[in-house]
Amino acid sequence: MALEEEKEIIFRSKLPDIYIPNHLPLHCYCFENLSEYGSRTCLINAPTGTHYTYSDVQLTSRRVASGLHNLGVQQGDVIMILLPNSPEFVFSFLAASYLGAIATAANPFFTAAEIGKQVKASNAKLLITQACYYQKVKALLKVESEDDDVINNNNNNKKKKKKVVLVDSLSNVDDDDDDDDVEVHYFSSVSEGDENEVGEVKIEGDDVVALPYSSGTTGLPKGVMLTHKGLVSSIAQQVDGENPNLYYTCDDVILCVLPLFHIYSLNSVLLCGLRAKSTILLMPKFEINAFLTLVHKHRVTVAPVVPPIVLAIAKSPDLQNYDLSSIRILKSGGAPLGKELEHTVRAKFPNAILGQGYGMTEAGPVLTMSLAFAKEAVNVKAGACGTVVRNAEMKIVDPETGHSLPRNQSGEICIRGHQIMKGYLNDREATERTIDKEGWLHTGDIGYIDEDDELFIVDRLKELIKYKGFQVAPAELEALLLSHPKISDAAVVPMKDEAAGEVPVAFVVRSNGYTDLTEDQIKQFISKQVVFYKRINQVFFIDAIPKSPSGKILRKDLRAKLAAPLPN
Repeated sequence: MALEEEKEIIFRSKLPDIYIPNHLPLHCYCFENLSEYGSRTCLINAPTGTHYTYSDVQLTSRRVASGLHNLGVQQGDVIMILLPNSPEFVFSFLAASYLGAIATAANPFFTAAEIGKQVKASNAKLLITQACYYQKVKALLKVESEDDDVINNNNNNKKKKKKVVLVDSLSNVDDDDDDDDVEVHYFSSVSEGDENEVGEVKIEGDDVVALPYSSGTTGLPKGVMLTHKGLVSSIAQQVDGENPNLYYTCDDVILCVLPLFHIYSLNSVLLCGLRAKSTILLMPKFEINAFLTLVHKHRVTVAPVVPPIVLAIAKSPDLQNYDLSSIRILKSGGAPLGKELEHTVRAKFPNAILGQGYGMTEAGPVLTMSLAFAKEAVNVKAGACGTVVRNAEMKIVDPETGHSLPRNQSGEICIRGHQIMKGYLNDREATERTIDKEGWLHTGDIGYIDEDDELFIVDRLKELIKYKGFQVAPAELEALLLSHPKISDAAVVPMKDEAAGEVPVAFVVRSNGYTDLTEDQIKQFISKQVVFYKRINQVFFIDAIPKSPSGKILRKDLRAKLAAPLPN
């Protein structure tokens, strides 16, 4: 409902606020009342089929906490998790929480330089990774160690080795090599720590527990400080209460294919699943037929996805070979899902609820959630990103004047509540640009709220194309392009134009077998459906659209292609 508060128009959830036990540390909240459900299956490791009960996960996490403590990790220290979806990722993250430490995670496929930047920026004390990434990790840590060596020599201190914990064995690592820059340990040993040795750590609600990295609305990646209180608030906003906005149950099998190093999966899949006592099926990487096989085999009921996965499902010719009738929720997030693609998938899953959520790492991360996912479900419009979560406030502001806007007027989306980030690590200036003095987090996203309190995303503030002053939203054109049967993926970005300022151009991936699709055919297809200033100016055919792990199009990479000669 919208409330007039002086000149501000504030929107709140249609669902009533609930009690949130955000005085609890994150691990205590997730495992509350363990004695009642400890024997239930918590995790299934898809590659091995190994099952772990809730009691197994809680006990192993405490033992890993003890093992990490024995390696010198203390309250407030940062550990880096460099792993695909796996039980070890879960144990490591929860262990950090038990210690009062902070977990930062990164994509294992990052280059050594990219990982090194995050290690240095976060001041990570220890890395947990797989043997296949060891040489890359060793290379980046050697550089870090040499930097430390200069400092230590200046201070007449002994150089400290960098600690790495490997979850699998590496035969050519010599733990006793004193000349090595890296001290190697194994997860099998770390997980044998005495769970009673660490004891109770006094954790305050404002203590940081997770440190994902995000570019925010602009600039280079920054460490987003998410607290115990913030994450507990965010999880509760989704799955707690008599009528949860996101209705997970203890009978659900939730497919965790989205990478846990991304906040969407960590929060809305793993942590929400733990709180709801669901079974979480861990899949290390996405491949469409493996995805469909796991749904069929394990009778998956909830499939959190991102638009590229939705697109792969929609384009798959093999759906009829699998029994997918167990799915009751297909939850899309990470990037906007076009109406046309949503309609296509709905037709393929007539018994499943398909809807969207909208999030941002800095927001903790969930801002809105489809009420179609609620226990008492509500019909929603295609293309809507849901309504604002409970125990939070939202407003839409004019990007130029800062004044709040009424329904059906597009502006910057702002959110306020206990779930938002504490701030950016060691970056007060960026924090103050993002969170204003009244506690409003400015997302940099443009959207509007309609008469039914549903949020629609227009686009990123910085990604809008300005054609002679007219605004062109890339997401709108991308949705139209994806509705073409000969296009498997597409992205739209601005290109400089002397007369118009900017014009929209498209990068297109042809579907298999449709090499005859031409630029003119695509231009005509779009021009029939849009006003003149939204027409595609040029089309570039490429093999794949560059995207982040969450499914967001990496437009900066495409703009870089425009700056260089690109043969068509």
